[in-house]
Amino acid sequence: MRHRRRNIQRIVRLAAVGGLVCGGLMVSSAMASEPSAPGTYANGMSQAADPVAGLVTRLGASRTAGSWTGADGRPVVAVTDEDAAAEVRDAGARAEVVRYSMRRLRDAAATLGAAPRVAGTAWAVDYASNRVMVHADSTVSTADWSRMSDVAEDIGESVHMERTTGTFTTRVNGAVPIFSPTGRCSAGFNVTDGRNTFILTAGHCGPVGTSWFRDRQGAELVGTTTAGSFPGNDFSLVRYETGDSVDRTNVVDIGDGRQVQIIGAADPAVGQRVFRSGSTSGFRSGKVTAVNATVNYPEGTVTGLIETTVCAESGDSGGPLFSEGLALGVTSGGSGDCTTGGVTFFQPATKAMEALGVRLAAGAPASGANGAGGPADTAPSAAAGAVPPGSPGSSGSADGLRRVTGIVDFDYFGSLGPGLVVIGASLAGLLGARWILSAQERREFRSFSLASWG
Repeated sequence: MRHRRRNIQRIVRLAAVGGLVCGGLMVSSAMASEPSAPGTYANGMSQAADPVAGLVTRLGASRTAGSWTGADGRPVVAVTDEDAAAEVRDAGARAEVVRYSMRRLRDAAATLGAAPRVAGTAWAVDYASNRVMVHADSTVSTADWSRMSDVAEDIGESVHMERTTGTFTTRVNGAVPIFSPTGRCSAGFNVTDGRNTFILTAGHCGPVGTSWFRDRQGAELVGTTTAGSFPGNDFSLVRYETGDSVDRTNVVDIGDGRQVQIIGAADPAVGQRVFRSGSTSGFRSGKVTAVNATVNYPEGTVTGLIETTVCAESGDSGGPLFSEGLALGVTSGGSGDCTTGGVTFFQPATKAMEALGVRLAAGAPASGANGAGGPADTAPSAAAGAVPPGSPGSSGSADGLRRVTGIVDFDYFGSLGPGLVVIGASLAGLLGARWILSAQERREFRSFSLASWG
């Protein structure tokens, strides 16, 4: 009887140990699949650069046609010949031989840009399909569609035209709302020129001189727009009126009292998972589908934008786009909504900061930024998307502030889940086997004692 019981215990232990090993492998695999974005941290150190970036630069625009992150997290490079493909594979990336080079695709985009402007259209180089994708929203007339189609036909098969639902509009409002006499936008990220602290937000939110408030009634002044660019670009600076009434950190509110600390800035990669926060549609995720996109809003043309699948709605403009604690951009506009989906465009944060001569508050300078220099800003700075001090969830409240240096979407936690469940069950099995053995040993000891002492 005792021999059979110990065999059962031995089997339970072996099964539990095997479960721990399998669960650990599952979790390791899930963690290894999470891509990271190159960028600059607050301490000035750079993340590991894309291992194929130097190779793409060396091969040039005539032999390559863009790179992106594949579904498995590996870099993919489009090339125009087999010799270039071999070099890409030797560098550890996946190669795809395509018909059109980046030079050819850029020439096609330039031809589209030189044609008469049609409001409600947008285009960007789609690396995966090796074409310039032209989108036209519901406001584009049949005549304008025909005219654009003629231009595309003259360029050739490197251009693909398609209709899209909704309309391309700028998205006013956002993550933590700021109000002007004419509308509402949101704080994107906190930046500094070494002397003053500003909110980096969308340029279409308001011209220079616009006053911004924390409330619709205009009782609490936040600051005034001192610089900006729209159309052409879509960024602006709102200088804080005072520095003593705002949080000292640079964080983004993602809802439910949670916040993500921003530690640097970066340019996104095509295929990268990204996140956006806005007061209308909340915290959302998606992927980068193109960079250097052009959008013809009714107000004018904006170039150099980030194109994504992250949904947005009216009220999300100026809000932050980020990944792994890195500032990527501010919400510009798009089509559709978070029910039917659509495409959303963002002004790159690094480009805006470089043009404005600022850097992230309490962070490292953007690549190429020509800020005033000097030590990091030590004056209190507003948290991008942070709640006011003293309110629930702020750093000055009893509830505290949840900060993280990186964030992944819920699919990531879902991929970790099975492995964690296996580990938990295995640990429970080990503890159970130990408890059963201990209880049995105690019973046998009592029986022996009673038999020995009569």
